[in-house]
Amino acid sequence: MSYPKTDAEIDILREGGKRLAQVLDVLEELVVPGVRTDALDLKAYELIVGIGDTPAFLNYKPEGTSRAFPASLCVSINNEIVHGIPNENPQTIQEGDIVGIDLGIIHDGLFTDSARTVIAGKGNERAKEIIAVTRKALYAGIDSARAGAHIGDIGYAVAGVVKPTPFVIIEELVGHGVGHSVHEEPLVPNVGVRGNGVALEAGMVLALEVMLAESGKGGIAIADDDFTYITDNGSRSTQIEHTILITTDGAPEILTLSKSEHV
Repeated sequence: MSYPKTDAEIDILREGGKRLAQVLDVLEELVVPGVRTDALDLKAYELIVGIGDTPAFLNYKPEGTSRAFPASLCVSINNEIVHGIPNENPQTIQEGDIVGIDLGIIHDGLFTDSARTVIAGKGNERAKEIIAVTRKALYAGIDSARAGAHIGDIGYAVAGVVKPTPFVIIEELVGHGVGHSVHEEPLVPNVGVRGNGVALEAGMVLALEVMLAESGKGGIAIADDDFTYITDNGSRSTQIEHTILITTDGAPEILTLSKSEHV
């Protein structure tokens, strides 16, 4: 369970989230046509180790997998939703690709997690639209994550943004608690009923992540590498994620804000 963190732990997570966002800021600028995914992974490793922290994903073995994750960074392109392996059979990013970069770090023993989806090059209007909807839905979910609310309120808010659009929530993939490990309880679905689920308490730290497909019914499949989730119909997809802190009152605090999100 993502039990409320202590004040000392929250201070560490704030610093870890800031550092993670700064690494992702650098990586986001490097997502351009012609770059190889293994080069992005190597840069992520160098940046994290260079600031004295540890890549959270490297050698992490999630429950149910046959092996540990072999990279520091997840890079997922187009129909790859999440957990793309960048350094085994590396890909060269092409003009217009939708690219997800998902990263976690361990700072002073505590974990933060964040992901962005960007377009390599100019892209098309449809790609820009699905990324914008994903971001708007995530922020709606974040805004609903307040002390006294419930997990179901988050999914209800996310779905309320996506439902009027042509895009589809990938319901089988969800957010989660974070802090003492990469994944903690509770799970945070992107659909829900208001007032249902675990009650949110001040001091809880959650990684909220919205994943959308461009078309279809949101079905998924697992690639032969045992990690990469792909859309079952080949449609392009997105993932945007922030680590947040539930505060004593008012809006939650986003711990992994990018430089473009700071006012």
